[in-house]
Amino acid sequence: MQRDEHGDRHARTGGAESAPDPLTGRLLDRRYRIGSRIARGGMASVYEATDLRLDRTVAVKVMHPGLGDDNEFAERFVREARAAARLSHPNVVAVYDQGDEDGTVFLAMELIPGHTLRDVIRKEAPMSPARALAVMEPVLSALAAAHRAGLVHRDVKPENVLIADDGRVKVADFGLAKAVSSDTQHTATGGVLIGTVSYLAPELVVSGRADARADVYAAGVVLFELLTGAKPHEGETPIQVAYKHVHEDVPPPSSLEPGLPAYVDALVARATARDRELRPADAAVLLHQVHRVGHALAEGVLDDADLTADLTPVRMRLESAEAPSPDDTAPDPFEGLDVGDMTAPIRVLDTPAPPRSTPPRPPERPTGPPPGRRRSRKGLVLLLVALLLVIGGGVGAWWFLDGRYTSTPGVLGMTQKAAESALEDAGLTVEVGDPAYSETVPVGRVVGTDPDPGSRVLDGGTVTITLSLGKERYDVPKLRGLTEDDAQDALSAGHLSFGTTTEKWSDDIAAGIVMASSPKVGTTLRPGAPVDLVVSKGPQPVKLKDWVGKSADDAIAWMKAHGLTGKTASKEYSDDVAEGDVISMDPPGGTTVHRGDEVSFVVSKGPELVEVPSVRAQGVDAATETLRNLGFNVVTEEAPGYLGLGFVFSQSPGGGDMVPPGSTITLSLI
Repeated sequence: MQRDEHGDRHARTGGAESAPDPLTGRLLDRRYRIGSRIARGGMASVYEATDLRLDRTVAVKVMHPGLGDDNEFAERFVREARAAARLSHPNVVAVYDQGDEDGTVFLAMELIPGHTLRDVIRKEAPMSPARALAVMEPVLSALAAAHRAGLVHRDVKPENVLIADDGRVKVADFGLAKAVSSDTQHTATGGVLIGTVSYLAPELVVSGRADARADVYAAGVVLFELLTGAKPHEGETPIQVAYKHVHEDVPPPSSLEPGLPAYVDALVARATARDRELRPADAAVLLHQVHRVGHALAEGVLDDADLTADLTPVRMRLESAEAPSPDDTAPDPFEGLDVGDMTAPIRVLDTPAPPRSTPPRPPERPTGPPPGRRRSRKGLVLLLVALLLVIGGGVGAWWFLDGRYTSTPGVLGMTQKAAESALEDAGLTVEVGDPAYSETVPVGRVVGTDPDPGSRVLDGGTVTITLSLGKERYDVPKLRGLTEDDAQDALSAGHLSFGTTTEKWSDDIAAGIVMASSPKVGTTLRPGAPVDLVVSKGPQPVKLKDWVGKSADDAIAWMKAHGLTGKTASKEYSDDVAEGDVISMDPPGGTTVHRGDEVSFVVSKGPELVEVPSVRAQGVDAATETLRNLGFNVVTEEAPGYLGLGFVFSQSPGGGDMVPPGSTITLSLI
């Protein structure tokens, strides 16, 4: 069973832990019967449980009592759990339910029988680039869906990537790290680091602020580990590792695994750039870059200068030699610390204040007899100097502590011009960042600033404003005629999510092809809104009735009524089947066919007829021989007024008549 200091694994891998657990056997929320504990981590324990209401096996994550006792945390945890539950994606561990029973805060989640990516790394790393990218693709797909929904994972690591026994890849613990970090202020300048330190983005270490690019950084570190089998930064303590994330670039994977293409190194460098402005904006962008690299690998390209140049960060704010803070609005959290002496566990120290100026001591009063007037003047001068030094020292201390900082003005909701004017009047430099959607702020107005309004920033420092794009909305794309998989890809590319599939019979649309969507094409929706599909099952099956020996006209009418095409393939003579009835059919009766299929019939013309020759006036012997040679039966009778001459007077049927072979011909003799 794998776990780490901040995360848990709930992929079931076999037996339970042997130590007794007070929760085992307990009924939570009158619904979840808790079974064996399958994982324990720094924040929670995970149990296999039975959902008595739906009769299914689930994973129940129970927060440790120290966290669950805090009402504010519990409320925040519930909000984050609800946000994560709205994230529906095939590569995300589904959150079914949440609850709080007498301080026991829990989540009910999808149980994934299998193992974690950490297990795969132990067995397979270092991996080939193609294999590593194949592993990362579903992980990035899950993160991309989260980023589109406004969720940041904050704790991307191999332990949170579950691989089911059937090969499905699932990312776990969305929203959990955010709930914990919001509650306990786990930042580098205010508390214990949140997340696993080996995968922390520099800005999380320095300021605690995280956006989608922090997940991109962590994903880049995971990719490095898949390619090399090692973490990019190692240290004796977690703080030493965090220090390296801030001050050192992630090395190229080829430094550990020679022979890797340069564009693979560039992909890792782009994802793990210490300056988050140089990273892909979110996981969807990184996934696109992974696809480009994967295509080059599949083509057998070993050196692609254009691709390498496209992926390599153009500029680096954080050079190893200079090692400035990624956030110029806050001092380096490690300034003044001897990193080599840091030990774990440790709280990252608050930003140390610059040393206060210490005023010089006033001169000691002499113990001897009072000096003369000249010496009194000298003492007065020294006293004035001392007072000036005290005042100057206080001013200096004030300047170091507060004077060189200003508060970020509140400019939310302003136009760009008004916001720039207000910030410049405060002595700050303005940068315009990437725009963002907002449900409340009109297009073109300020929706956010970095740092936030009211935050301390150095005089002359930079404040980045984010302008609103207005409400984020997307139209349902045309899905009719696509395969179900292609339709789901189109929805994902259009920032919408796949809902449910309903199957219907169709005479016109092949099986597996989308017939319609709900909402219909062109409907405007919020990002991540579900779209249901109606998918064709193909033509409806029909079991053929056996029409042999029955009317062909009736058979063809029946075919038409059941959506089939009936046709007469040929007509044949039959001694056994009456004219107009079916001799045979293809496919035969009892076969299952589908609407629109064709059924052909062989229809009887009745028995084949032969012409009766005329034998009138012939002698009876000659006439009889002629008819019998043609297969007829012959019967003779005496005509009225019989004279005994032995000649044929008349015959029935008469000469020229058409009769079935073997018919009987009656000869009247005179």
